[in-house]
Amino acid sequence: MREAKFGIGEVVAHRFRPFRGVIFDVDPTFNHTEEWWQSIPEEVRPRKDQPYYHLFAETEDSTYVAYVSEQNLIPDETQAPCRHPQIELVFDGFEDGHYVPKDRVQN
Repeated sequence: MREAKFGIGEVVAHRFRPFRGVIFDVDPTFNHTEEWWQSIPEEVRPRKDQPYYHLFAETEDSTYVAYVSEQNLIPDETQAPCRHPQIELVFDGFEDGHYVPKDRVQN
């Protein structure tokens, strides 16, 4: 297992698809269904032995939650905030090109 390249609150873009998003969780390796992984065309299917990121994602027309392998993400060069409506549930604000996670109360 290797250390994740990106962190919670970073804004990233997909290497091949036209969307960007805010990372709100990271899995050290693939942690989704086999059916989901097999649905990706074999010629572009990412490896399972790398970090996978949960994103509040957006395109020009929509917002959604995405699950993306590290190999398919690059830093977002726009330095602009995202407009996903769920961002405010996890983050307090946008500072210096990244989102600041809310403080969480521990049980």
